[in-house]
Amino acid sequence: CAVSCRLIHGIGRSGDIAAIQPKAAGSSLLNKLTNSVVLDVLRLAGVRSAASCFVVPMATGMSLTLCFLTLRHRRPKARYIIWPRIDQKSCFKSMITAGFEPVVVENVLEGDELRTDVEAVERKIEELGADNVLCVHSTTSCFAPRVPDRLEELAAVCAKHNIPHIVNNAYGVQSSKCMHLIQQGARVGRIDAFVQSLDKNFMVPVGGAIIAGFDESFVQEISRMYPGRASASPSLDVLITLLTLGASGYKKYLSERKEIYSFLAQELKSLASAHGERLLHTPHNPISLAMSLDGLQAESDKAVTQLGSMLFTRQVSGARVIPLGKEQTIGGHTFRGFMSHSESYPSPYLNAASAVGITREDVTLCMKRLDKCLKTLKKEGNAAKSSSPSNEEAATGE
Repeated sequence: CAVSCRLIHGIGRSGDIAAIQPKAAGSSLLNKLTNSVVLDVLRLAGVRSAASCFVVPMATGMSLTLCFLTLRHRRPKARYIIWPRIDQKSCFKSMITAGFEPVVVENVLEGDELRTDVEAVERKIEELGADNVLCVHSTTSCFAPRVPDRLEELAAVCAKHNIPHIVNNAYGVQSSKCMHLIQQGARVGRIDAFVQSLDKNFMVPVGGAIIAGFDESFVQEISRMYPGRASASPSLDVLITLLTLGASGYKKYLSERKEIYSFLAQELKSLASAHGERLLHTPHNPISLAMSLDGLQAESDKAVTQLGSMLFTRQVSGARVIPLGKEQTIGGHTFRGFMSHSESYPSPYLNAASAVGITREDVTLCMKRLDKCLKTLKKEGNAAKSSSPSNEEAATGE
């Protein structure tokens, strides 16, 4: 017991993860303190009217599932969850695992950005019948050129039709824009709960999330849905981190992240231009950026995916390379153009993001390695072209 700092009990009791256990006063106190500190941070980050939250020892996908299972008791006839498309497997599987049928609403291309088709969401509600819809499942943080959902409009639609609204805010706490969207959505319409990851926002190990909302009784209802006690490790990790940083320390990280986002955008734009590409114009995405790879696609079909593997072996693990025309089937639903959030996005691209904890040195090193990889691929492409016989040579057999 001394080895585990007298926290071996974990948090909660058999019937409620948020309950106090008299036999484990230390763990219970730690749990209450963590949830209070985290609620304060959510308010500090921009969702000022958040009423309640709790840390759950599961990542974002399973935490969303817990929210959907809680809503099942409130809406027993509901079968469908309306979901503006975001190509990330866990949030799609969270709906299937809970036993619901996701209704995928394709995004609208506006310039380079993929934005929510609010009218299509409302048409789906009317087509399916509001009583048959469990909730609208929207997203804030996402990879460009997908941008955060139009939360205010979606929240207003949910209020109009009396349908719950669950927001996937996976790494949105670090963005004042994402948090403002949630605050505004709750002010003008309906948001029942929003879920965020601990590791992505607070630089702690993977395995925890925060479920928060504007109605304390509903948040408590979700916490009671969790079966049994739980590990205290995620709560302990985030409490130690936040007490070490303090409010001023965490705000400093958020401010630095925003500054480095601008630096990353400038550097990526400059690099793209040097290689005959362009930085996609996605001003509504405050965390992620995208650079076109049209020239690379023209070199060969494999060049785009080869760039991804080259970056990974050079320890650039945060970048994503998105080729054209990829298909993926998840839970019986086939996504065309998977990973691009669209059935037919016009160009392949590379993602880079400015996440909390990033430094200017990280950006500089990433750009240096990306530049080197692009030059290598271009050189290989030119060598392959020069070594292949010309059309005239092929025709004459020379």
